[in-house]
Amino acid sequence: MTDCLFCRMVAGEIPADVVHETERIFAFRDINPQAPTHVLVIPKEHHPTAAALAAADPTLLGEVVAAAHAVALQEGLATGDGAEPGYRLVTNTGPQAGQTVHHVHLHVLGGRPMGWPPG
Repeated sequence: MTDCLFCRMVAGEIPADVVHETERIFAFRDINPQAPTHVLVIPKEHHPTAAALAAADPTLLGEVVAAAHAVALQEGLATGDGAEPGYRLVTNTGPQAGQTVHHVHLHVLGGRPMGWPPG
């Protein structure tokens, strides 16, 4: 999709601060971070929402979640054994949830206490 911001990042048309990449996954730092660590993890293939990706390719959805955990390990937010410090995964699905880029993405947030409600 040429009009999709994230597809254009994957294609190299728009610069991104890439922190993790595989054949099917692309992860980069958010340009408007909401925490000291704020990375977006996306499938390279365009899917508008998590629900659409789950319906089309549940294996790829699993790869996105696994890549988010790999980013958390790389960024020092996880130890591999589930111990502290921890991180939050967020995905917004649809306009009422606040989704502004219609290419499914997981936010990996951490580096500070992540109380509830999110903030």
